[in-house]
Amino acid sequence: MSDWTVLGTLRAVPALDRPDLLGEPVAHALKALDPADAELVGVAEIDPGLADTAEFCAAYSSPLERSANCVVVAGRRGGDTRYAACLVLATTRADVNGLVRRRIDARKASFAPMDDAVALTGMEYGGITAVGLPEGWPLLVDAAVAAAPAVVIGSGIRGSKLALPGELAARLPGAEVVEGLGR
Repeated sequence: MSDWTVLGTLRAVPALDRPDLLGEPVAHALKALDPADAELVGVAEIDPGLADTAEFCAAYSSPLERSANCVVVAGRRGGDTRYAACLVLATTRADVNGLVRRRIDARKASFAPMDDAVALTGMEYGGITAVGLPEGWPLLVDAAVAAAPAVVIGSGIRGSKLALPGELAARLPGAEVVEGLGR
């Protein structure tokens, strides 16, 4: 079992025990993990109105510095659009116009429009997470997230949160640990 205390006052259960609390791509990705890794991921039900990080942390006594946000970035070069996801601690911001832009070899990079991010990931806005991203997308994980004993992330829906070790986040499909990604 992993350290799920980062979820504060919430009671977590193994994520695969509650597929109803997972976005479809997230449930699929967790089932594809090695069973020992999947057991490290906990899920807890929350009020969907409290899915935004600051509100979630305040309502459930979860430490802000142990929450990680997943942002979808769209980079453009010519007529080509490339997508990537970034996982950074909630106390930082992803270096979209520096590290991310260079990593995805884009001339211009910005946060993907909400409608695009939702449609491409198959996840709810406010619940988009690093688990279950589209195949081939780079997942850039800040070194501070990878080093954390446990972090809270989205679950693919607004009605729950996941807790998992940072080192597991760094081993998800397409993941690459990037020093200084979160500033």
